[in-house]
Amino acid sequence: MQAIQIQKNGGPEVLVTINTEKPRPEPGQVLVKLDTCGINYIDTYHRSGLYPVELPAILGLEAAGIVESVGTAVTHFQPGDRVAYPNVPGSYAEYNCIPEERLVPVPDGLSLELAAASMLQGLTGHALTHSTYPVDANSQVLIHAAAGGAGQLLVQLCKMKGARVIGTVSTQAKANIAKQAGADDIIFYNDVDFVAETRRLTDGVGVDVIYDSVGKTTFEPGLSALRPRGTMVLFGNASGAPDPVNPALLMQKGSLFLTRPILFDYIATREELEQRCSDLFGWLENGDISIRIDRTLPLADAATAHRLLESRQTAGKLLLKP
Repeated sequence: MQAIQIQKNGGPEVLVTINTEKPRPEPGQVLVKLDTCGINYIDTYHRSGLYPVELPAILGLEAAGIVESVGTAVTHFQPGDRVAYPNVPGSYAEYNCIPEERLVPVPDGLSLELAAASMLQGLTGHALTHSTYPVDANSQVLIHAAAGGAGQLLVQLCKMKGARVIGTVSTQAKANIAKQAGADDIIFYNDVDFVAETRRLTDGVGVDVIYDSVGKTTFEPGLSALRPRGTMVLFGNASGAPDPVNPALLMQKGSLFLTRPILFDYIATREELEQRCSDLFGWLENGDISIRIDRTLPLADAATAHRLLESRQTAGKLLLKP
């Protein structure tokens, strides 16, 4: 089978195409012929070494496809089933073996492309808005990179719960996308001080929660855009890892809360994974939320996809087709 592997850490150029033997499912595993796999920022962290992985490694943590065969002791899936998964390495490939407990069925009314696109970012959005900081109709929310794949989903999920959403973007084209997703107000962070503008839009109070996937350039300033006892949810490092923060700063800024969540702690059990996927797939089928696919590239173009993602030239989800 064809797969995309890294043999050393570095830039997108370290992604190489290899031919390797198709895996065989061990007991409790399901062999899936992958239809679509998703690109996520965490893949670039694995590639660069920011989040170390054992090398050589096939990247990718989400995909959807068709069950080809099952190992012994598998009880919930059979060949021909449409399935998807998050948080299993090896998705930049034609096939992957998935532990049965990490696999979910894809409803007949949902495309495999959308199922793959929704796994990490959709489940992250669910966890952040329903568990990390449960948004409600009284919430005022600031979402950085509101036109990105994760940002658009967060905007929609917050609006679904009745919150007021302020989104930051870099261009008018991205502002239009964030507005279409439901953002109430837009801040062009390259043109104005987003902290001062957030304060102005909230009559000097500040927002209840910030969802920050940008990191280094926005994290510490963002603490000044929160209301007293507000919550900073840092869930990404698109501009680099933030500098260390003295906990006393949280006190000085108004007894703030700070959390650095990762999705995998929010889908640690089969029950929680199924519950979040059930909600997410239902919302997608009913049209309550949508996922904008920026573009779909051949598997061999994984390096191009990484360059696009890191240059912030995308406005939505990037997918690879084996």
